[in-house]
Amino acid sequence: MQGQAASAAPGGMPAQTDVLVIGAGVSGLAAALALLADGRGVTVIDAGRIGGGASHGNCGTLTPSHAPPLAAPGTVLRALRWMFTPDAPLYVPARFDPALWRWLAGFARRCNRRDWLASARAKAALLLDSRARIADWIARYGLQCEFVESGEDYVFADPRAFEHDQRELPLLRELGIRAEVFDGTAYAAQEPALRPGLAGAIRFAGDAALRPDRYVAELARCVRERGGQVVEHCALHALEAGTDGVQAETAAGPVRAREAVLAAGAWSPLLARAVGQRWLRRAIQPGKGYSITYDPPALVPRRPLTLRDVSVCVTAWPSGFRLGSTMEFSGYDSSLNERRLGALERGARRFLREPVGPRVRERWFGWRPMSRDDIPLIGRAPGQPRLWLSTGHGMMGVGMSAGGAQLLADRMAGRTPALDPSPFDPARFG
Repeated sequence: MQGQAASAAPGGMPAQTDVLVIGAGVSGLAAALALLADGRGVTVIDAGRIGGGASHGNCGTLTPSHAPPLAAPGTVLRALRWMFTPDAPLYVPARFDPALWRWLAGFARRCNRRDWLASARAKAALLLDSRARIADWIARYGLQCEFVESGEDYVFADPRAFEHDQRELPLLRELGIRAEVFDGTAYAAQEPALRPGLAGAIRFAGDAALRPDRYVAELARCVRERGGQVVEHCALHALEAGTDGVQAETAAGPVRAREAVLAAGAWSPLLARAVGQRWLRRAIQPGKGYSITYDPPALVPRRPLTLRDVSVCVTAWPSGFRLGSTMEFSGYDSSLNERRLGALERGARRFLREPVGPRVRERWFGWRPMSRDDIPLIGRAPGQPRLWLSTGHGMMGVGMSAGGAQLLADRMAGRTPALDPSPFDPARFG
C-alpha cells in the first residue's frame, strides 16, 4: 500500500490506508508530514479536533536550553514540600491514585545525577535536531506561524537561584547549547519591560519561538495539501496489529492500514488497552499545564522569557501575549484551577512592568504526556511489528516535533537516523 492513495468509505473516512496516525496534535501531524515526504499515504484521526490538546495553549518556545529533565536530584523532595501548596509550580495533590504513585516511584528512581545526565543528553540531541528542522520546514512549506529566531532569556530575582542555574551551563555548552550570562544591572539596561532589582539573566541565543496553535494548523494544511487525510472527531476504539498490517475500529467505522502510529499525547495511556500496550499506563502520566492569553500590553519583552524564580513563561507574538507553565499531576481532572491561573499573573507581576494585557482572550489548561524518564517514546511498539509510537514528549512536544517526526520516519523506512534512536526506544518500558 506504500505510496497509494487511501480508499475512501462513505462519509469520507477511508476503509484502507497506508499509515494510520492516531492523534492530530503536533506530534501526529508532524509525523504525517514526514511520512508523506517519504511517499507514504497517511490518514490522521483524532477523537477531538486538530491541535485540541497541549499543542494549543503552550508558550510556543523551541528550547534546546530546556534539555535538563524534570527528573533531577532534589525534585521529589521539592514536590513533597509543595504537596500542600496548591499554586506551587510543581503540584501533586494528595489523593488515592495507584497508577500515579507507581509512576512517581519510577520517576523518583530517575532523580539521580547519572540518569539526569543521560536524559539531558538525549533530550538535547533531539531538541537541537528538531530546532534546525523546524526552521527548514518553516521555509520549505511556507508555514505562517509567527516564527522568530529570537533566543530566550532565563531571568532571576533570587541570587541563589541565579547561581544554581549557572551550574548547568558547562553541560549545556558541552551539548552545543550557547549561553551568555548577564548581571542584573546590565540586563535591566537592555530589557525595559522588566522591573528593577534583578539578580541576573542567562540568554540562550539558539532558542526560538512560534505561535503553537497556528503552527499546528499549518501542519494540518500541509498534510492535506500533500494528499494526507485528517479526520476529526473520530475516536479509536480498538486496534489489532499483525505481521501483515493493522485493523482499526474507529467511531467512523473500520480502517485497514499497513502500519499505525500512536501519537495521542497525554491520551496515549487511555488507549493502552485498545492498542495492546497496557504498559503505557505505567510509562506516561498526564501533567496539567495552564496558560492565559491576552491582547498584547504596550510594553512587552523583546524575546521570550522564563521567570525562573516563579516558573512562569512569557511569550509575546504580534497577535498575542501569553503567560504559561506549571505542572500538576492530578490525573485527567478537567477543572480550571483559578488559583493556579492566578499564580501565573502573580509571578509575572514580580518581574514585568506590564504583566498582563488589556483583554483576556483565553484561559486554558491542557495535559502534557509526561514519560517516567522525561524522554519521548519514538519507535516500534514492543511485540507489534506494525505499530509505532510517537508520544511522551512532556513539555517539549512543539520543540521536538520535526526532529521526532524525522526519527520516526527514518525508523519506519529502515534508514539510519541522524540521532541515536536507542534512548527513545519504547521497549525500555515495555
